[in-house]
Amino acid sequence: MPLPNFLIFGVQKAGTSSIYDYLKQHPQVYMSPIKETDFLQKNWDWADQEKQRKINAERRARGRHECIDSFEKYQRLFDGVTTEIAIGEASPNYLFHGETTIPQIKRYVPDVKLIAILRNPVERAYSDYLMHVREETGGHTLSEQIVHFPDIPSFTIRKGFYYQQLSLFFQSFDSAKIKIYLYDDLCTDPMGTMQDLYQFIGVDSTFQVDVSERKQVAQVPKNRWFNKLLRTRNPIRETAATVLKFLPEESRQNLRSALLSINSQDKKKVALLSDDDRQKLLEIYREDTTQLQTLIQRNLSHWLTV
Repeated sequence: MPLPNFLIFGVQKAGTSSIYDYLKQHPQVYMSPIKETDFLQKNWDWADQEKQRKINAERRARGRHECIDSFEKYQRLFDGVTTEIAIGEASPNYLFHGETTIPQIKRYVPDVKLIAILRNPVERAYSDYLMHVREETGGHTLSEQIVHFPDIPSFTIRKGFYYQQLSLFFQSFDSAKIKIYLYDDLCTDPMGTMQDLYQFIGVDSTFQVDVSERKQVAQVPKNRWFNKLLRTRNPIRETAATVLKFLPEESRQNLRSALLSINSQDKKKVALLSDDDRQKLLEIYREDTTQLQTLIQRNLSHWLTV
């Protein structure tokens, strides 16, 4: 019964989609066909089954995969393993949910190797915020979240406290089985980073991976009204779906993706994070980043200055 022997367990907005793709290229590596399974994030034995059925029905209606909410579903993700040496999955939220994830890792894959890619927490927070703008799932602006933190919790900001999160994993697992990379490494030397990662998971580290393409380059909508129309359930979108119901589901999804792409632009073309907000975020993360340097034995001084 093949199960993962390594996990990409952190963090969001730090190149994990690109690394997932690079790992899939290696002939000795098998990656779960679903990225972000999130199975090990909670104990699904305690889940409300009726509520979960409704959630899965809604996900299917939206063209998304069902939640991996049982060990049987998780096992099936790895049915395709043949001769691969390294078996893995990438769920970057595992790090943030360490208190609930760690017991599940110990329960199902106790000997797994753990890999995290960390990004300057200020840049990560801004990128995360832009994702919520793009997907129409945000509420307060990032400036408002900064002003009211920590009185009003913000997941976007809280996810950047890497030391708080990583220390739980270093306390719970053999440090020799934990490998930390920086997003900076991936950007400046993607080939070297991947070859080092290949060596860590025990496959041929001389493999020449194609690192020419980056996944999920940050985009923001040109027109917020049109973006909301395409991404949220509304009468106009439901009418369009009825009119186009003669098209296969895949064709409708491709059309929607094409329209979203047309309405997108590189984040560099919009206003960047203000110097004032950047400085405030830096101060929010300063103590945690200072402690992180010692934990992972990396110089992070470039994260501590504007």
